[in-house]
Amino acid sequence: MRRVSDPVIKDHRELEEYYNNILNATTDDEKTRWQNQFVWELARHSAGEEIVKELLHKFQGMNATDSAFSPTLRQLWADLSEHIKHEEEEDLVRLEEALSAAKSAEMAKSFQRTKMFVPTHAHPSAPDKPPFETVVGLMTAPIDKLLDVFHRFPKGEQ
Repeated sequence: MRRVSDPVIKDHRELEEYYNNILNATTDDEKTRWQNQFVWELARHSAGEEIVKELLHKFQGMNATDSAFSPTLRQLWADLSEHIKHEEEEDLVRLEEALSAAKSAEMAKSFQRTKMFVPTHAHPSAPDKPPFETVVGLMTAPIDKLLDVFHRFPKGEQ
């Protein structure tokens, strides 16, 4: 039986992998593909959270040839890794302690299901409080998914 922390931690590891893939990419095209994958996953993971929204929005609009590309990515990762550390070492531990195994598994499924319906790009000016956050997210997600058709992603990802 899965715990709610399992898919969250899995997302964190994927984000770390995508970050490293951007840094290690040997061509601008490869950087752009991994940039798109990183933004796509982080936007879905952090929907509703205020972490790194502004910086992610800035990064998603950058070209891999921009001189600020790598510094922006590194700052984004620095901010994000602090959030990940706190979430994994404190928040998720306390959450798992408070939940039954069945409730944790139910929440894990809900987390995965929710990610299918959230925006895939950063929208820092969008509302961040229910019910407006939910309404705007549901209206924005299809547009984001349409835009994703025109972005290049790493082969086999997304």
